[in-house]
Amino acid sequence: MIAIYQKHLIYSFLKSFLKVCVFFFSLIIILNLFEEISFLKNSDTGYYLPLFLTLLNSLSVLFDVLPFIFLISTLYFFTEILDKNELIVYKSFGLTNSRIIKPIAATTFAVGIFSIIILYNISSNLKFLYLDIKNDYSKDDKYLAVVTANGLWIKDEINGKINIINAAKIDGNYLLNVLITQLDLNFEFKKLIRSSNVNIKDNNWVLKDPYITIDNKTKKIDNLVFQTNFNKQKIKNLFSNLSSLNLWQLKKLKKDYELLGYSTILLSAHQHKLYSYPLYLTIMVCISSILMLNIKHNNSKAFNLILGILISVLIYYINYFFNVLIESKNIPFVVSIWGPQLLLILITTIGLVNINEK
Repeated sequence: MIAIYQKHLIYSFLKSFLKVCVFFFSLIIILNLFEEISFLKNSDTGYYLPLFLTLLNSLSVLFDVLPFIFLISTLYFFTEILDKNELIVYKSFGLTNSRIIKPIAATTFAVGIFSIIILYNISSNLKFLYLDIKNDYSKDDKYLAVVTANGLWIKDEINGKINIINAAKIDGNYLLNVLITQLDLNFEFKKLIRSSNVNIKDNNWVLKDPYITIDNKTKKIDNLVFQTNFNKQKIKNLFSNLSSLNLWQLKKLKKDYELLGYSTILLSAHQHKLYSYPLYLTIMVCISSILMLNIKHNNSKAFNLILGILISVLIYYINYFFNVLIESKNIPFVVSIWGPQLLLILITTIGLVNINEK
């Protein structure tokens, strides 16, 4: 009998989750549509392209707000069963507080795994297409960069010239073993520049002992100041949108970064965030469940609802704080990702023990 009621719990919870999901997804589409219309207001594209871009990006946004959706879903689910006095029925058939929370938590964890394996990979591929299309209408379309197994590649258009730049490695403020092919705007070859060491601290790169080839004649000079649209920070920022890469692309990119000598800390941190996602969702659901199961003792449903939302905001800012620590490299990324999770597990465990005693 208990198993039957637990199945009914799971069904009711998933129904509440889908309702909240549909609401948030609709809201995301509406807000994104206004944003894309504003972005393309000076382009003669009609309403088809803004709508298409909105649909491409909305799934990625939905994935990002999934923890908040699960929290709201749990609050909504318990509000409904409390209003219908279903909780009393569950308790009368022997379902303790822990037996009510366990199937909901297990379902959340399963949905979390699904969201990583299926939802994230689909949304990241759509995000990549979204960014690719949007780049065609961006003011930054004159330059781009990519990391491959052959190093860092940059296309840079400046001062009426197109520079195709390849670097074997990145070492702090320097690019190593750099080859620059300079073309005019008609893609006619102008010159070839080689340098073993290039300082990229600012937009005026300093090439050490470069070899310059023009009209099949090569000469060596001491130093050359080379103006670009890129510096160390901009190159770093170009690879920060990791949400457009699926799990397999992230793994490949990490290998390419290691070959290039580029820091893999942010990339590894992003991977660990994804690995911890099912656990994070489950914790959010457990915390919400504990709060709502306390309602019958203090008769303050509104208070617990508000408290649940405030706790979710607090958890968000705790994660944000630890993300800042990752970027500043003050603590290991493994500690910054899994540390808050372990702390929340401890708090949740204490809450589960206390709620089951009531």
